[in-house]
Amino acid sequence: MTKYFIGIGFCLITLLGKTQSAEMDRPYEKYDTLLIPYADLGYNTAPMRFKYPFSSEFDKIHVRNNSNVVLGLGFAYKWFNLRLGINLPGNLRPSYKYGPTEYYDFGFDFSLKQFFFDADLHIYNGYTYKNAYKWNDTLNVQEPNLYNQKLGALSLSLNTWHFWNKDFKLAAFRGKTAAYKQDISSFYLKYSMSLYGVGAENGIIPKELVDTTQTRTEANTILSFDLGVIPGYGYVKRIDQWQIGIMAGLGAVVQSKAYITTDLSRGFLGLAFRYDIRFVAGLNRPHYFLMFVTDFDNKSIAFNDLKYRQTYYSMKLSGGYRFHKKRKKTPKDA
Repeated sequence: MTKYFIGIGFCLITLLGKTQSAEMDRPYEKYDTLLIPYADLGYNTAPMRFKYPFSSEFDKIHVRNNSNVVLGLGFAYKWFNLRLGINLPGNLRPSYKYGPTEYYDFGFDFSLKQFFFDADLHIYNGYTYKNAYKWNDTLNVQEPNLYNQKLGALSLSLNTWHFWNKDFKLAAFRGKTAAYKQDISSFYLKYSMSLYGVGAENGIIPKELVDTTQTRTEANTILSFDLGVIPGYGYVKRIDQWQIGIMAGLGAVVQSKAYITTDLSRGFLGLAFRYDIRFVAGLNRPHYFLMFVTDFDNKSIAFNDLKYRQTYYSMKLSGGYRFHKKRKKTPKDA
């Protein structure tokens, strides 16, 4: 019996030693057991573009939203990350040129082994057609744009990343609840599922540009449901207390897409290319971090020669403090 207990004790000590050794050998430092309040300052935007042979002079319509500077306040602890965004007064673009835009951006993410899950919801209402004087006789070069309060866009996405390198973690890549201690890289697969589109009661394409022989230009709603896989590569460079990371990928999605007019709706099945870009850089020390963060989420739908493309992206400066637990003094410290 004594030998039995000795054997169990030896196994436990060996396992504990291996665990501690593995933690010491990790290329990143985990801070997920610390309370980490943080704040960020930046903006989100979602410009769109329509392409079609409208006339011999132009074939593109550029559509822009207005944005505010957003102040984010939040805290992270273990797997939980809560953030509240507050729109600061004032628009980034002049209101008399671009009008107001109401927008909502929500996100949630978590990690599970070698997978990272990310969910996002974006809703934008109120867009402006740039240089509408080209087709609208009531406008001119001094007042070139046309505002449509009823034009809105929506995007709901669920993404999962699987990294080949088990030590490549998006938590450490982002730099809040973990940070890298050395350079690291990994190939990855991003599995993407998205529902998105754009719509307006009075039509998406301005009435002056509607081609009466093509019902798709009369659409008041364009939408798509996408499923796809995007292979890519991630790399993190550590220089002293500075960390720089980039992830980039290119792939394809299968689309179930449709356009809806007042009188009919038509659905199609197609294929579209997607790219994936994320960039994070800044100062990351054990007690605090200050990072520049940007990411791009591109969408596109094509109905023959009518093409819609939109990019949801954000840029912000994020900083936070990690409250380390004070170490109790031992007799050796006395």
